[in-house]
Order: sequence, then C-alpha cells, then structure tokens
Amino acid sequence: MNNKDIDVSALGEKIVGVLKTIFDPEIPVDIYELGLIYDVFVNEDFEVKILMTLTSPNCPVAETLPLEVEEKVKSIDEVKNAEVEITFDPPWTKDIMSEEAKLELGML
Repeated sequence: MNNKDIDVSALGEKIVGVLKTIFDPEIPVDIYELGLIYDVFVNEDFEVKILMTLTSPNCPVAETLPLEVEEKVKSIDEVKNAEVEITFDPPWTKDIMSEEAKLELGML
C-alpha cells in the first residue's frame, strides 16, 4: 500500500486512538478526554503536529508527557514524523474536559 492509499481522516482517528492510551499520572483520565489535546494536524506527507497543553505550566510531567505523546504517535506505521507543541493559550481549565472525563472524576 503506498501513502496515497492512506486516508488522512482514518489516520487522524488512529492518532486519537493512540492519544487515548496516554494518561495524566495525577488524574485517571486519558489526555484526550482531559482536553489536553487542542489540535492534531496531518499533512500530505503524513507528518503530524500536535498542539497540546498541560494542566499547569509546572505540571510534574511537563518534560516527559510531550515526549511520550510524540513517541507513541511516531510508532504508528503511517506516520512519517510527529512533533508536539506545548501551548498555554488558552490555559487548560476543567471546563475543557469531555463529559466522559467529568463523569469519570465524579464532576457531573
């Protein structure tokens, strides 16, 4: 199968699937449902850029979590390269969490 046969939206779903396997060590919810992933970009060369945030700028996993995200996304066969950009604009708040995450944490 050559790259042109790969559907970018299917790859996007695969990336989201991988992101849902990564958990914030302090909160028993995956980083996707937690709302830490702001955007996922995939270009025609299957290079991925992920815009994400952390629960706070001095989050204990500020050094390791972005690397874990990058490594796990790079491990997807179709992905040629992955880069994670951290932003605190807008800052993360509990309101960003999915209903599933709020339910899991007893906030609903």
